[in-house]
Amino acid sequence: MSRELRVTEDPATEVAERLTETAVAGGQIVLTGGSSPERAYELAAGHDADWSAATVWFSDERCVPPEHPDSNFGMADRALLSQLSAGPSVVRMEGEAGPDAGAGGYEAEIHARVGADPRWNLLLLGMGPDGHVASLFPGKPELEERSRLATGVPLAGMEPQVPRITLTFPAIGSAREAVMLITGESKAAMVARVFGPEPDTSLPAAQVELRYGRLTVLLDEAAASKL
Repeated sequence: MSRELRVTEDPATEVAERLTETAVAGGQIVLTGGSSPERAYELAAGHDADWSAATVWFSDERCVPPEHPDSNFGMADRALLSQLSAGPSVVRMEGEAGPDAGAGGYEAEIHARVGADPRWNLLLLGMGPDGHVASLFPGKPELEERSRLATGVPLAGMEPQVPRITLTFPAIGSAREAVMLITGESKAAMVARVFGPEPDTSLPAAQVELRYGRLTVLLDEAAASKL
């Protein structure tokens, strides 16, 4: 697998630049939720580039309405999408439909728009303190899903304890380029477990593999402090 681990002083700025470049080129972009990417989204919004040729997707969603504080779409919309003068086409996960119906609807949208092997131009991921990515949690059955592109997650592995919708490893692995953005000292111990000399391959973040492109793991100095 092609993977690069890089420590940088300000990873959010690099992610914002990659987002902007991919959007201007009319790419298929997958956004993620969580705390780490929000600043990157705000920085990208500050560029106010023309995103009108791009399509934005989501890696996962909580099963709440889009205006709910826990909505990944809501965060991305406030920080980025609604701030753009020329915004992209947005395909959000309908969390309010519930995990099964929401996942089924999203998978149908993927098939209709980009096919069964969606080669996203840029896919963003974070990593939770338990090593989860998207809403693929350690020890949960969704880790083993190989026939679907999106699946429901009835039981989340951490707060907020609401059902989720998530892209599966086959969908994530089809990206041409993926960036895993990890920041903060609270993630340092898990970074060492996942990316250290003896990685714990049971953890979801260690299982991300791209079939067609490169995964770049971007760390700030705090997140990398125990490597």
